[in-house]
Amino acid sequence: MDTCKRCFLLSLAFLMVFFENLGTNVVFGFNGNYKHHSPHFSTSQGIYDMEDVEDDGWQMVETKGNQFIVNSQPFYVNGFNTYWLMVMAADQSTRGKVSEVFQQASSVGLTVCRTWAFNDGQWRALQKSPSVYDEEVFKALDFVVSEAKKYKIRLILSLVNNWDAYGGKPQYVKWGKAAGLNLTLDDEFFSHPTLRSYYKAHVKAVVNRVNTFTNITYKDDPTIFAWELMNEPRCTSDPSGDTLQSWIAEMAVYVKSLDAKHLVEIGVEGFYGPSAPARAQFNPNSYATQVGTDFIRNHQTLGVDFASVHIYADSWISQTISNAHLQFTTTWMEAHIEDAEKYLGMPVIFAEFGVSSKDPGYNSSFRDALISTVYKTVLNSTKKGGSGAGSLLWQLFPEGMDNMDDGYAIVLAKSPSTLNLISLHSSKLAIFNSMCSWKCHWGCKKKNALETIIYHDDL
Repeated sequence: MDTCKRCFLLSLAFLMVFFENLGTNVVFGFNGNYKHHSPHFSTSQGIYDMEDVEDDGWQMVETKGNQFIVNSQPFYVNGFNTYWLMVMAADQSTRGKVSEVFQQASSVGLTVCRTWAFNDGQWRALQKSPSVYDEEVFKALDFVVSEAKKYKIRLILSLVNNWDAYGGKPQYVKWGKAAGLNLTLDDEFFSHPTLRSYYKAHVKAVVNRVNTFTNITYKDDPTIFAWELMNEPRCTSDPSGDTLQSWIAEMAVYVKSLDAKHLVEIGVEGFYGPSAPARAQFNPNSYATQVGTDFIRNHQTLGVDFASVHIYADSWISQTISNAHLQFTTTWMEAHIEDAEKYLGMPVIFAEFGVSSKDPGYNSSFRDALISTVYKTVLNSTKKGGSGAGSLLWQLFPEGMDNMDDGYAIVLAKSPSTLNLISLHSSKLAIFNSMCSWKCHWGCKKKNALETIIYHDDL
């Protein structure tokens, strides 16, 4: 198809979705399900699924400079976290919740989900002891991956936890002690060679897993967006950052040695450390400098493809919400986007952000304001071709999962205003992900009008 004709069709589709979203055209049924009246997203590439737009297939996400690309097209991310997918899929009575959350996410244009590919020695454990797996739980992870592909949602799979939830580094230390190792600190997870070998064995088992639903090896499956080395690694026993840096350097290269096709990210929260004292002013508090992470240094490591940052003003600054949280969010994001452009030359994803309903002063309007702040900051980078490559809400839930809610759950069926924020942001990113923005470069005489709409402040 002529590229300018393609541009016109995609632009027209965007205009339709934009004005429809402004009308908050959401209908809820008696069963709590919702229908969002908008053109269908082809979430594999973030463009609209129209007959005149060719489907280029389901291919690996790559990086090109400071952008993600799929099939030579930009891939800006509007995504979410739902960490418990494997655990719920392990029981047939709750497996449907996995399909439900993917269906709802897909309906509002969300394209990436971050979830756990670990559960160490806990309830419904994947890894019962080092290199000993529960095959039924592994099949549950297989289901999660296959179901994500069905809804054209890509997965960031995290490989271990810093915290004790779902086992994490404390469980690895317990295993080491049970094997007779003389261990005194959980942080020895990063330094003891035996514990490093336990982690590597788990990585190898997951990366080389053959999916029992699709018969595709994980390392060959484009459904997997990236491997995350660890959820929120910290090494407070070594504030210099050297211990954690050594672990990152070894593990990033190890993952790449097993799987050169997929992207790798670390999973850090984004705190600045000793290597960049001038950037420490952007940390939320003085303690953040002492947790053993070092954002710029960590991401200059061979084998790391993109940067990750988390945003929790209500944990880091004060639990009582205020406009200061929004100001911090903007400054925090802009600092890391600048770093990714100036020092790293890679994309950055704001991989967790949210606000808890348990916080003093919480209301849904503030949550929407926070989401809007994140989305606007991403778009401000996107329109300049910057490193701000996307964001992942913490966290999306279907109905009936209240027992898993940590206060941050977003249930779309109960949150029409938030639903429309998410959907509108997906609509805007879809234009950037289209062939028009990459190959036609806004050459269809619609540039000024469309840019006015895309960067409109009324999210």
